Amino acid sequence: MTGATDIAYFAAGCFWGVEAAFRQVKGVRETVAGYQGGTIANPTYEDVCSGQTRHAEVVKVVFDPAVVSYEDLLNVFWQSHDPTTLNRQGPDIGTQYRSAIFYRNDDQKMIAEASKGAQGRRGLLRRPIVTEISPALDFYPAEDYHQQYLEKRGLATCHI
Repeated sequence: MTGATDIAYFAAGCFWGVEAAFRQVKGVRETVAGYQGGTIANPTYEDVCSGQTRHAEVVKVVFDPAVVSYEDLLNVFWQSHDPTTLNRQGPDIGTQYRSAIFYRNDDQKMIAEASKGAQGRRGLLRRPIVTEISPALDFYPAEDYHQQYLEKRGLATCHI
């Protein structure tokens, strides 16, 4: 591992596929599936799936900014899901599957907002982007069986 690292948090539906997408990016040092943006401490998968905690399924991305920029990670985020569906990705429905960027500082917030605006202006989407951009508060790692879920099972994607 070289140099300093930074952290980014992305919610783009089921965290299994999103984590797998970020693991392929050169400069990403670690990914952790987890929960963020909710109302209780230390939620379980069952708590989050109940829809009562307001947590999103999130991927924590630890990256080397000398190798990959936050902007590059945002491009992976936009390409890995449909940012125009509210509380839904494919067959997965609920607030835990919402599209969200959780920023750690003012720079990340500014870059995320600019990136969201640029995506909307590109005109490639048929509906408005509903991705929320919120401060990163407490992040809770998901249970061990969620970590690198697809990789452990020899799968490339969540959906057939």
